[in-house]
Amino acid sequence: MAAANATAERTDVDAIVADLVDRARTAQREFESWTQEQVDDVVRGVAWACYKPDNALALARVAVETTGLGRVADKVTKNQRKTKGTLADLLAARTVGVIRDDPESGIVEIAKPVGVVAAVCPSTNPSATPTNKAMMALKGRNAIVIAPSPKGVRTCEALLELIHAELDKVGAPRDLVQALPAPVTKDLTRALMRACDLAVATGSQSNVRAAYSSGTPAIGVGSGNVPVIIDESADLADAAGKIKHSKVFDHATSCSSENAVVILDAVYAPGIAALEAEGGCMLTPDEAAHLREVMWVDGRLSREVVAQSPQRIAKLAGLEDPRILGAEFLMVAEDAVGPDHPASGEKLSPVLTVYREADFARAVERVQEILDFQGAGHSCGIHTRDPEHAEKLAHSMRVARVLVNQAHAFGNGGSFDNGLNFTLTMGCGTWAGNSISENLSYRHFLNITRLVRPISPREPTDEELWGPYLERYGV
Repeated sequence: MAAANATAERTDVDAIVADLVDRARTAQREFESWTQEQVDDVVRGVAWACYKPDNALALARVAVETTGLGRVADKVTKNQRKTKGTLADLLAARTVGVIRDDPESGIVEIAKPVGVVAAVCPSTNPSATPTNKAMMALKGRNAIVIAPSPKGVRTCEALLELIHAELDKVGAPRDLVQALPAPVTKDLTRALMRACDLAVATGSQSNVRAAYSSGTPAIGVGSGNVPVIIDESADLADAAGKIKHSKVFDHATSCSSENAVVILDAVYAPGIAALEAEGGCMLTPDEAAHLREVMWVDGRLSREVVAQSPQRIAKLAGLEDPRILGAEFLMVAEDAVGPDHPASGEKLSPVLTVYREADFARAVERVQEILDFQGAGHSCGIHTRDPEHAEKLAHSMRVARVLVNQAHAFGNGGSFDNGLNFTLTMGCGTWAGNSISENLSYRHFLNITRLVRPISPREPTDEELWGPYLERYGV
């Protein structure tokens, strides 16, 4: 009987996914013939569905109400800022027809869709991430089927209704953007990834691994655990302000939120004072021990503290001191890294781990040590006035992004004051088992056909190729 039920369930799952994907393919085939101007209007419409002030607020409220994660005001900011920045990036790009013609190489590049995209999205960003992925996929004339997290289903349903209203305005098929129906299960999500042409997974590492093992071409991301250095030349007030604003934003739901700060000994005391001036509270060893007991249960980060306010987290730990309850974020001192020191890992909460290191060289070693434990390949940062320190850090670290004098939660996924493209999906390279080491963009949703024309021969001579080598090493 159990086997029969399991077979029936699998059949139901496959049927649900097959229907969604069939409808997506029909819509995508129609969309594939649209002009760049028409495609850009579709992208604008999807962006407006999330960006429109009333919509951004409504989606934020549903997200916080149904997931229990983050803050409404910050989710409004995320819905609007990420969407606006992504739209600006996308409208500057060409994705229909010839996108590059290089007479010197004789190569013409012609953009083609990848087909139907499966977009696995996390509960931490249940409206911003689906919108972001949908905009990028549609820019390449693809269709997309969203797989929300179970907690994010209601937000996704509300978003989909708004997106469909905008698609109606421009005469685009509604089936270009669909979502898995409730209840969303692992089986349903994995069946979708198997059935589509490209799977893009953001969120839990189990979903990322499932995407890569689905048999479908896939893009997944690594986990965050961002460490940043404050060196002796840093503007301490500026550094503390940026770290604070990044750390408290949406109660640290972002994978780019700073998780550890490594302060050089020469500026440790004033660095801590600057962080405290921004609302940070350094816990005593005893207080930190109580916090650890509630934040990590059986070696795992407790869901009870994820994306919660510092006050809620403190009360869970029985920390009722007014200085703690009045803090905007909590700080714990640490001197080691690894499973026995869980504060050295990702916390997804307004809790910042603080390290004190003798000099810059040791600070660099500590940052890599932290990333090797959790957050491989993701990113790190530095607050400094010394450009050589920034360059040394970038050359030393096995990460995809090194931010200088920036707030990570706002800069890592693209910003109006840096050159990274806007995204909510950040590849972490082979360091994290990912297929990309850059921010996800529209380029990852394109197939490229290359028209190769003959050019004048440019074969090098043997001397040009081997001359220097033979001079150095002999024949």
